[in-house]
Amino acid sequence: MPVGPGADAHQDDPVDLRIQRGRVTEVGQGLPTYAAEQVIEAGGRWAIPGLWDAHTHPAMWALTRRRIDLIGAGGPQETVTRVRKHLDGIPAGDGLVLGYGYRSGDWSSQPTVAELDAVTGARPVALASGDGHNGWLNSAALALLGLPSRAGALAEEEWYAAYTRLEAHDPDSVDPIEALRVALDAAHAKGVVGIVDFEFGSSFDSWGERVARGLDTMRVRASVYPERLEEFAALGLRTGDVLVPGHELVTMGSLKVISDGSLNTLTAWCCQPYVGGEHLEHPHGRPNYPPDELVRIMRRAKEIGLTAAIHAIGDRAVSATLDAFEASGQSGAMEHAQLIAWEDVPRLAAAGITASVQPSQTWDDRDVSQRWWGDRTERLFAFRAMADAGVPLAMGSDAPVSPLDPWLTLAGAVHRSADEREPWHPEQSLTIEEALGASTDGQGTLGVGSRGDVVLLDADPLQEFDDTGEQAAHLLAMPVAATVVAGRVVHSTL
Repeated sequence: MPVGPGADAHQDDPVDLRIQRGRVTEVGQGLPTYAAEQVIEAGGRWAIPGLWDAHTHPAMWALTRRRIDLIGAGGPQETVTRVRKHLDGIPAGDGLVLGYGYRSGDWSSQPTVAELDAVTGARPVALASGDGHNGWLNSAALALLGLPSRAGALAEEEWYAAYTRLEAHDPDSVDPIEALRVALDAAHAKGVVGIVDFEFGSSFDSWGERVARGLDTMRVRASVYPERLEEFAALGLRTGDVLVPGHELVTMGSLKVISDGSLNTLTAWCCQPYVGGEHLEHPHGRPNYPPDELVRIMRRAKEIGLTAAIHAIGDRAVSATLDAFEASGQSGAMEHAQLIAWEDVPRLAAAGITASVQPSQTWDDRDVSQRWWGDRTERLFAFRAMADAGVPLAMGSDAPVSPLDPWLTLAGAVHRSADEREPWHPEQSLTIEEALGASTDGQGTLGVGSRGDVVLLDADPLQEFDDTGEQAAHLLAMPVAATVVAGRVVHSTL
């Protein structure tokens, strides 16, 4: 089977790979088979290193598949219509009902509690936005949480606190194991061997039980948020340490900080005001942490051996986050780096900070960003500028914001259009080789010493097309024949 992506990605003659103790130990033609070895007959298929999703909220992703689907709702009325239809189809009761996926940034009017109350009555209903930064609760849900009456949605820290408390009233959230099992199996079927887990509330102490209950096939890097940083510090663990004794697939990742808001919630912190945003409480968006507090938190994380993963979406947040990395001496990643000032691209490269980006959101955010950011969109999702400047890229989905599907991510990186329109700022597209290279957690090719994480494909992912739209369609239809994690087959259609 050919090895790639890499210098020998399209060699003519198939080769064999031997994986022992979780690592590739031999690559060559006609390798002998040893006793007790499992042999996978790849049949000349294409082999690539295992794919990673560098930004996920896996429990949220798993659970949204069981909630009212609000994706694509065109406004408050369409959203409440979907809620009413759902309620009409389930038994009456007083249990909490949850929905997910509306995006209000491009709506002509913003959601109100009264609109939701009109179709839900006394049953508590809570709806989470597709970007994860705001939530729409009816009066009964507000009362369930002991929150005062209000006119509209909750946003940012207020919403995060409410979401955590809502989980205690949802049986699926209390015990998401089965939903996670289905979601992780689906990810393996797409060729995913590893995820970075940024679950709200911190995930560093969640995976011991999950592994004990059979969720032991995925590589996971778990995170901690600032509110639990000192609790984590008491454990004496550092970035890279194994979190589940005897199970090396689950390790400690980074401190995660959400430094500003999001585009769709109109809270991303920007240098210029939102176009036509004079009515907004914060026309420029706003930071979630004062700059000196962000530096303090990052310094503390460095003291205890943690790298940092800092969410920054608006260009002012990106600049302030770079300042904080420089002032704290931290290393790690900037999550999203969505809107960036041109002068900050070389700063990002010089700092050696990874840009953890979500190319499929170029499809999701095209119209809403044109509305609110206007001519700034040339600096939005600036993957080519970053790559050319030497910024390390890591690709992910931010699931459930976008589906946990690496082929969707790759398609978004090479072709910046989800419909019949011309690609949006195609000058910022990547080649498929670059996109794949940013999707394998630094495992550029398969060779001796590589992790034993392999994906077998029924089609060549590096096939060249004259049109990037055709290339994207090819990637979206990519058939995955098998996925191997540390030498263990976790998915197979062979």
